[in-house]
Amino acid sequence: MTSASACPAPSVNVAILVLPETGPMAPYGLFEVLAAAGGSDGGVRFRPHLVSASGEPMTLGAGVVLTPHASIDATPRPAIVIVCDAELAPEASPQGRWQAETGWLKAQRAGGALVCSACSGALVLAEAGLLDGREAASHWIVANLFRDLYPAVRFRPDRILCNSGGDGSVVTTGGASSWQDLALYLIGRFCGPAEAARISRLFLIGERSEGQLPFAAMAAPRRHEDAAIAEVQAWIADNYRVANPVAGMTARSGLKERTFKRRFAQATGYAPIDYVHALRIEEAKQMLETSVMTVEAVGEAIGYAEPATFIRLFRRLAGVTPAQWRRRFSAGALLKI
Repeated sequence: MTSASACPAPSVNVAILVLPETGPMAPYGLFEVLAAAGGSDGGVRFRPHLVSASGEPMTLGAGVVLTPHASIDATPRPAIVIVCDAELAPEASPQGRWQAETGWLKAQRAGGALVCSACSGALVLAEAGLLDGREAASHWIVANLFRDLYPAVRFRPDRILCNSGGDGSVVTTGGASSWQDLALYLIGRFCGPAEAARISRLFLIGERSEGQLPFAAMAAPRRHEDAAIAEVQAWIADNYRVANPVAGMTARSGLKERTFKRRFAQATGYAPIDYVHALRIEEAKQMLETSVMTVEAVGEAIGYAEPATFIRLFRRLAGVTPAQWRRRFSAGALLKI
């Protein structure tokens, strides 16, 4: 139970700007992912709001009706503004559109807000003049619009995340699903890389070519009332590095080896050695994300003297090699733009 004197987690207001031309994926996705991030151990928590020029219900792509939380004039002052995608018909021009929105965006940027765009939302930032003289990412399909209408913008169709402000004050992203990369970047920047990695695994977002295993954590052992096994679990949580861990667990339990293995599997859902491997690999993930130790040193630190054994087990349980894990989930990877 949280004590009455505990300080609430600091909050960051996020205005997710929805346009008449926006599809439903980005606004709802950004809202759900950001709302789930942070707040633990006094960390930053996002307070996302879906906003539009009028605040009135609007019909998005595929006939989805969205009701914003507020109009842009009534929303709480945001620390972060995210402009969602703008899906224009091939013959439509962005010039002269979104005048209320672009005026508001300029005011928010002048007031110190971090301004971001998802996918073709970069067109709105270009209309606001916030990308002049700067690089910008957006969906590749709008490359010609940037070339013809916004020659002052250095369009980067190759980028997923782009530091368009040069100082992190304006961030643009690439194609339709790049709102996910933006969400992870913002979580890493405001809540820390560990939280970004947690959210990446929770929502299965980020690079997914290796399947789901890189996003999976150790399955929680079953709840049980076997006191001898519970005592062993508490001991191995602090002693998983020891040599011959199963022998140590068996001795600690006071049971015969065959009886111990049967009761441990029945109580936890794991064979004892698999339980130890899972604990060790979860610790290795944290070390790879937060330290600069070599892969070999990480393996040795958690109980594997042979690097090949560690790498083989890590890949079997995590779906990728330790080096690939570090590239994907380390602080540098999650904050890189």
